[in-house]
Amino acid sequence: MSSGAQPILRIPLTLLALADLALLGKLLWPWSEVPSLPLNGATGIDPAVILVCYIALILWIVGRFQNSIRKALQSASLLGLLAGLLLAAEIFFKSHVEDPAQVETLTGMHFAGAVLLWGIAGLRGAQVTGNRSLGMISGIWSAMVSGLITAAAILGQALYDGPPPPSQDPWRQYEGLAVGNQATQALVSTLNSTTFYLLVGPLAGAAIGLFFSFFAKGKKS
Repeated sequence: MSSGAQPILRIPLTLLALADLALLGKLLWPWSEVPSLPLNGATGIDPAVILVCYIALILWIVGRFQNSIRKALQSASLLGLLAGLLLAAEIFFKSHVEDPAQVETLTGMHFAGAVLLWGIAGLRGAQVTGNRSLGMISGIWSAMVSGLITAAAILGQALYDGPPPPSQDPWRQYEGLAVGNQATQALVSTLNSTTFYLLVGPLAGAAIGLFFSFFAKGKKS
């Protein structure tokens, strides 16, 4: 991939990360109340910091490496896009399906599909140069792309749904005493889910990408 093709990776991913930041900022408004969230506000600050790190990494890594590595990252981005759409669909279905068993099945299927796509990204990355490290990097990159898409789905769904109506269930009210009202509970759940996909996803991508890289044909690193 030539240097002129770098915007194929850099611009869309940067805009997606900025869109996630904008959604997060809107969800957390007014920002003066963020410090009152659990862990002295870290629940709300962590996803913002991760997204800023994503943007810095995207801008740094795309223009730094040779064409063969950027080609592997482009392939990983496309696979990450597919995996992200799978995970985003899971977020949508989960909010519209009431049967817990069905939700668990859908979650497992969608997440397994995403992990498989991250593994394929690692396999293709390792095949580019025969370097297993590039397979791991491709898995991470693919999972990062998926994380950005999934975060947009989670945050967008939360903003669209708005705060939940107050529950009259005494047990639900008791559960909320440690965190706050139901609106705060829902916000914390949304923030934790966003952080999970942005942070844990790339770790899973690294592991599965490295594993799949052992099956790459060609010279070994």
